[in-house]
Amino acid sequence: MKVLVINCGSSSLKYQLFDMDREKVLAKGLVERIGIEGSRIKHTKTGLEAVVTETPIPHHKAGIKLVLDALLDEKHGVLSSLDELTAVGHRVVHAGEKFATSVKLDAKVMDALKECIPLAPLHNPANIMGIEAVSEVLPKIPQVGVFDTAFHQTMPSTAFIYALPYEYYEKYGVRRYGFHGTSHYYVAHRAAEILGRAIEKLKIVTCHLGNGSSITAVDGGKSVDTSMGFTPLAGVPMGTRCGDIDPALVTFVAEAEKLSFQEADALLNKKSGMLGLSGVSSDLRDIEEAAGRGELRSKLALQALAYAIKKYIGAYAAAMGGVDVVVFTAGVGENSATVRAAVCQGLEFMGIELDNARNAVHSQEAVISADSAKVKVLVVPTDEELVIARDTKRLVG
Repeated sequence: MKVLVINCGSSSLKYQLFDMDREKVLAKGLVERIGIEGSRIKHTKTGLEAVVTETPIPHHKAGIKLVLDALLDEKHGVLSSLDELTAVGHRVVHAGEKFATSVKLDAKVMDALKECIPLAPLHNPANIMGIEAVSEVLPKIPQVGVFDTAFHQTMPSTAFIYALPYEYYEKYGVRRYGFHGTSHYYVAHRAAEILGRAIEKLKIVTCHLGNGSSITAVDGGKSVDTSMGFTPLAGVPMGTRCGDIDPALVTFVAEAEKLSFQEADALLNKKSGMLGLSGVSSDLRDIEEAAGRGELRSKLALQALAYAIKKYIGAYAAAMGGVDVVVFTAGVGENSATVRAAVCQGLEFMGIELDNARNAVHSQEAVISADSAKVKVLVVPTDEELVIARDTKRLVG
């Protein structure tokens, strides 16, 4: 059974083709600069070097056709015919309260996703374009939507409601939704597998740390709280996003700097976070390098990030009545031993204690806590595409 997984952005399209009988990636690639000058496709057949082809790609339908051509290519392809393709799975960012699990896509579901566009105006339209493009090129192929927000639909109302007039929740769906759900789901379940323990009996804090970051409390395999909110702006400081701040700061700074709503939004989403604090970069590798040279603002940025993550771990341990496992994942979580160590330092009272030698690991599965630690700490590289492929296989049979 072969499943194509697509993650569609406004001007890009990432893809992976899985052989689900073996859960093996046969090929993957990136179509970028769709509708922009200099568009190209980068295609990699597993075991071979990447092939880059520059060609005009006016819209997503043309991008999908290029992907299929690459998969059928005599030299670099992995399919002899499109009849070998069983289904297509899509990453969709926002499903609001409409879906708590992945679903087969049909006209009714598509209407529901369009209703969610106001909740994710930058992401859902692009996701929908990808689905519609596949429908045009492969009209008979079954398609599945896997939602970033779905895993968090198990949060109790006490965790997701905001203390605003309740009518805004009823009228506009204003509440905490959370994101990165597919990643949190995967690493929590994978951690339980690595430890050989039933996830139903574990209290886990998953730390998805990258350019966008979120922390989730997973109790018995279910999300019960998460740091991102109505939008991905809330939570810990990120690459360019501010994370949690006093809401009144928005009007204060906007008035002081004479900013429009759009400019204030750009300030919070694109000029803040680690970039705003360090003044160096949004990339943590650059900030760690600058901190190593003694640059005080970069040191402060790293300390503020670790402090914020540490607070969430403590808060979620309180919310769940304890914690058994902490998991680090995504670009920063998988690769920065410095951040992991700074987060865990001072949490020994909770039973969290790292083994420094084990913590030196990069981008591979590992238990990095000391043998004597009550709470297990793991690094688990995330694999959202595999989750999408598995759900697609399950739903299309």
